[in-house]
Amino acid sequence: MKMVQSGIVDRDDIPSTAKMVRVTLLPDGAPILVKSDTQMIGDIAGSETKPVKFQIRVKDDGQAGTYNLPVQIEYTYLAAAEQVGTDSVVNRYNNRKINLNVPFIVKSAINLDVVKITPEDINAGGEGFVSIVLKNSGSDTGRNAVAKLSRFGNSPVVPVDSTVYIGDFEPGQEFNAKFKVSVTRDAEPQEYPLEVLVSYQNADGEDMETPTAKIGIPVGGKIKFTMVNEPPKAVIGSKQVIEVEYRNDGDATAYSSEARISAVDPFSSDDDLAYLGDIKPGETAVAKFKMTTTKDAIEKIYGLDSEIRYRDALDNSQISDTIKVQVIAGKPDGMAALLSNPILIAIVLILIIGGAYRYHITRRKPGSV
Repeated sequence: MKMVQSGIVDRDDIPSTAKMVRVTLLPDGAPILVKSDTQMIGDIAGSETKPVKFQIRVKDDGQAGTYNLPVQIEYTYLAAAEQVGTDSVVNRYNNRKINLNVPFIVKSAINLDVVKITPEDINAGGEGFVSIVLKNSGSDTGRNAVAKLSRFGNSPVVPVDSTVYIGDFEPGQEFNAKFKVSVTRDAEPQEYPLEVLVSYQNADGEDMETPTAKIGIPVGGKIKFTMVNEPPKAVIGSKQVIEVEYRNDGDATAYSSEARISAVDPFSSDDDLAYLGDIKPGETAVAKFKMTTTKDAIEKIYGLDSEIRYRDALDNSQISDTIKVQVIAGKPDGMAALLSNPILIAIVLILIIGGAYRYHITRRKPGSV
């Protein structure tokens, strides 16, 4: 009941206006779950339309087909307006409920589940494989199905081979899709996301795609090498072989490894390459380099740059980050020090020559033995 003091019926409340409209969607045997409650959409004037949204989910085992979903509409409307006295009006309202059916079409579709993820040799700065076991958990068959792997955002894991042909993807069938991926050099050892889906043709011949599934791909650290032996000594003014022991501090094997050292002043090298072979994580290998040190070198520790070229598990050529190699430039010691002293060598030669001369003179004297 509404009292109006003006003596005139409020034209906002007219019989053609549905007031306080409430809409309820019911599944009634359809293979859906209605996740939304009754929707309150307010008043709807005559000839006016208002959309009503419901959140639903089609069941995984739902069958394709057309279903009629019951919709209940409840509202209040102005039934009568009665003049009371000279300045009052009484509005009388009635409640009404209407039942309608809304056609709902469930298309033939498959449901995608990710069963298992197996990474192979996926490390920062390299390439590897990821095997993904996909399952059709629905009740329909996908024809000409294709598994598709895609990069997620700025993930450092990037698919190289992004599609794998499945063919007919039957209900309950599992398929192992193997993809090749690459990883940027700056990736940290952790899991990174990728997206996978399956495109196919349904029973009606329509091109369909499953919802995208996000998966995590574990990435190992990039291969790093460290010099682990004490700095070798290079004798000033001489040529010698120095040994450098490298350790693989990465998470993967470096195959057919070859070390190179960059000799700069006061060093030079006739042989700056050394073959190391396969180096597993945690293992070491020794490189031997022929080095010449100039006579004007200062006695101190020098830092030389070196790098290791190797092949990864997929036989791709890789180059390590720069490895600092410390070399001690020093004067010779022990017998080498004596032999490198020109004054001492000259004295020794004089003594030898003098001794030989004295021996020769002595033998020429009469009565000598």
